[in-house]
Amino acid sequence: MKSKTKKTVFISLTIFFAIMLGGLFYIYNKLIGNHVIHDRREETYIHIPTGCDFNQALKLLEDSGLVDDPRAFRWMALQMKYDVKVKPGRYKITKGMSSRSMLLLLRSGKQSPVKLRFQNVRTTKQLAGVIGKQIEADSIELAALLQDSVFLEGLGFNRHTAATMFIPNTYEFYWNTDARKFIEKMKKEYDRFWNDRRLSSARGIGLTPAQVSTLASIVEKETAKNDEKPSVAGVYMNRLQQNWKLEADPTLIFAANDFTIRRVLNKHKEIDSPYNTYKYMGLPPGPICIPSIASIDAVLSYKRHEYMFFCAKEDFSGYHNFATTYSEHLANARKFQDELNRRNIRS
Repeated sequence: MKSKTKKTVFISLTIFFAIMLGGLFYIYNKLIGNHVIHDRREETYIHIPTGCDFNQALKLLEDSGLVDDPRAFRWMALQMKYDVKVKPGRYKITKGMSSRSMLLLLRSGKQSPVKLRFQNVRTTKQLAGVIGKQIEADSIELAALLQDSVFLEGLGFNRHTAATMFIPNTYEFYWNTDARKFIEKMKKEYDRFWNDRRLSSARGIGLTPAQVSTLASIVEKETAKNDEKPSVAGVYMNRLQQNWKLEADPTLIFAANDFTIRRVLNKHKEIDSPYNTYKYMGLPPGPICIPSIASIDAVLSYKRHEYMFFCAKEDFSGYHNFATTYSEHLANARKFQDELNRRNIRS
């Protein structure tokens, strides 16, 4: 009888402990285990905005599909005191990451930097829009700062030359960088770019860094062929040195503020703007786009030649015919104009 009782007690205790262990395993799995969800990608990113509070952060995580049990996750987040350690930024969530690991990452503030890029940008307003899509910096605030004379003066620029501060490249930024800090970091990158070698080259050709970038912006819009840029820069340097007007068609497009223009006409040459290099001598007051490094270096090491004119080749290859005399240039221009007419490109 006693052995039967002992057996019953043993079985009951075994069942009890099995149930208890199962419950503990369930609780562990729900609260600590791996229940971060992914949509079959190896990694994903979550962006916690500046000023985001605990409830907003949890809502972002839930809406992103990263949590399969919001109530359990909230309980765990509270136990880990995430409610007092919400830090803004861009965080990489890897496949298979547990809720605990994700919360430790979010609490730590160890965010993944953004590879920020910009190129083919015409104006500071356009730049602000491009940057605002990649980091948290407000594009409206950024555009306003790039028109703020007092702020720009403190950095050594003005509203016309502000665009020369930005050198197209790939940069690392934390996602929650604001507009002011973005500009300040780009100023440091600008100073790093304009090293002793480039500054010496600029002095050697009689231009300031801002003037080099301004001329480079014209070269940038004249040709997309990097191997041709030093020759194009050489034409404009010849004109500057001989006190000719630059007469650069891309400056008329900028002056007209109409970047859809494909064919510059005589009416565009009458626009009253300091950027109209058909009307005014010398370089315009600032760049007509943010030039590439290739264009800047093409100006710094422009090709010495005797050409005073160039015109797009009639084969539309993107290259140009160069000429030393106006009569040669007119012949080249006529061939190109005929091809424009043949293709029905009127404006």
